[in-house]
Amino acid sequence: MAERRVNVGWAEGLHARPASIFVRAATAAGIPVTIAKADGNPVNAASMLAVLGLGAAGGEEIVLASDAEGADVALDRLAKLVSEGLEELPETV
Repeated sequence: MAERRVNVGWAEGLHARPASIFVRAATAAGIPVTIAKADGNPVNAASMLAVLGLGAAGGEEIVLASDAEGADVALDRLAKLVSEGLEELPETV
């Protein structure tokens, strides 16, 4: 299982617009990805309701994980998006 631990880079956390950006990026990754708070249960990263339900605040650590083929590349890109609070998924890492 590939895993990335990152701190949420959006000041407002994974709420509203940042959550929407993240969910679109997770869906575009084309593989199943989970997201969890550092001490919490993982949820589907492609589900807006699940991501909002995490209540991840700005600066809080989250864990991205996947056991699919190509997970390392996808998780690196998603980790960069989250940690830097970007507006869209980076083309390259």
